[in-house]
Amino acid sequence: MINEQIKDKEVRLIGQNGEQLGIMPAREALRLAQEAELDLVKIAPMAKPPVCKIIDYGKYRYELVRKEKEAKKKQKTVEVKEIRLSPNIESNDLNTKINAAKKFISKGNKVKVTLRFRGREMAHMQSSRHILDDFAEELSDIAMVEKAPKLEGRSMSIVLAEKK
Repeated sequence: MINEQIKDKEVRLIGQNGEQLGIMPAREALRLAQEAELDLVKIAPMAKPPVCKIIDYGKYRYELVRKEKEAKKKQKTVEVKEIRLSPNIESNDLNTKINAAKKFISKGNKVKVTLRFRGREMAHMQSSRHILDDFAEELSDIAMVEKAPKLEGRSMSIVLAEKK
């Protein structure tokens, strides 16, 4: 809220240089802002009494937008990369998949390892669980198990994340 939009009877006023001007009626605070050719902006509406500051509103909005952009730049999005395996995978193929998972984890991503079952492989689901356990064991130096092996329909999956 700015200028005439402020309907409170009393406000705590902060001057344009950051100095405390004390508690005063809102009309008086608005008059002081107009004398300085600036805006009266409500900064903390939930405070008792609300806190208002005498500042240039356009500049204030610009600073807020700039701070939000800076916060977004520093933010890192974590992707979940998926690696699919089959129950009868050979050791060399498994090593290749483990190396790919190491690359993903070193870049800060999470890895979802999915073991897919087809046809008659469905009868031997529990005996194939060791593949996921071995996969997690190979990566235990750089990754931890975030989500334990879980059976979901025709597949069993595990989620690995970088160790903190």
